[in-house]
Amino acid sequence: MPEWRKDPIVDRWVIIATDRAKRPLDYKEINEEKKTQLCPLCEGNEEQTPPEIVAYRNPATGKDTPGWWVRVVPNKFPALKIEGEITQHQHGVYHYMNGVGAHEVVVETTSHVPGLDGETEKQVEEVIWAWRDRSLDLRKDARLKYIQIFKNTGSIAGASLEHTHSQLIALPLVPPDIKQELDGMREYSNRRGSCAVCDILRQEIMERERVVIESDHFLCYSPFASRFPFETWIAPKEHQHDFVQLREEQVRDLAVVIRSVLSKMSATVKNMPYNMVLHTAPINSRDEYHYHWHLEIMPRLTIMAGFELGTGYFINPTPPEIAAQALREKQETYPFFERPLMEVHRYV
Repeated sequence: MPEWRKDPIVDRWVIIATDRAKRPLDYKEINEEKKTQLCPLCEGNEEQTPPEIVAYRNPATGKDTPGWWVRVVPNKFPALKIEGEITQHQHGVYHYMNGVGAHEVVVETTSHVPGLDGETEKQVEEVIWAWRDRSLDLRKDARLKYIQIFKNTGSIAGASLEHTHSQLIALPLVPPDIKQELDGMREYSNRRGSCAVCDILRQEIMERERVVIESDHFLCYSPFASRFPFETWIAPKEHQHDFVQLREEQVRDLAVVIRSVLSKMSATVKNMPYNMVLHTAPINSRDEYHYHWHLEIMPRLTIMAGFELGTGYFINPTPPEIAAQALREKQETYPFFERPLMEVHRYV
């Protein structure tokens, strides 16, 4: 029988469509057309991007030259720009303001690979440090209220460049989805005296039906009310409201978990397109200690059609229990080489 499932954090119901259930083997390999044009993100093509904001590089090399292993640049076609003061306007029933914000690209490796599953765990660790470093720097701007870190992999998921990269958009507003989670976690905490995500993690660890990977510091699991086939969340076992609270040992552990689950997804459906988004507490506002940050990985194996767009309800044809089992059982693949990285002293 089909089943309605409610997300325990937000007021969102999902249909788990068991009568049209798709097993892992029902999903076909995604055919991604290989790009043959010059890649602006590859090492040696630094002049093809705007000047770098920051890079982890050999200290003997200069800015915007080869010798880096992670590089952050402004988006060439930014959704928002950092210049100017925020001015709001009213025109009849319409309300608008100028497009203040920041839009950056994190070039995750010198290698021309489509995803982080093609990189080493050490390289993924460096990418996480870049996310954290840029988050800490941008929050110094009091105009900004939220920093959205996200990654699109595959053209179906919106990636216009094949070279693996993630993006960061800093906003002068708190997004509605984050407000909904903030309100849901606050209400849950007031009602039950505990954190909603902490309680979810405890139940998932106890039941183990939807667990994909458990490490020392993180749990990767398929949510009970998954919106998409193979949707997975990664959350710290320790209650943390802000992503930048990560300690060095947690960064290392998170890199292993991200690398592992992406490799399992790729082994399940070759070239699986996905969006990965970081949900964390807002910045430059009151402390939201009841919030619990997490990463959401949302594969794009189904299409939102009229029902979803008309109602806001999602239909998921693959129950999360089946998806989690399939991912757990998949053997991970690893890259054939590992480039030496310079030792960098981290302040945590």
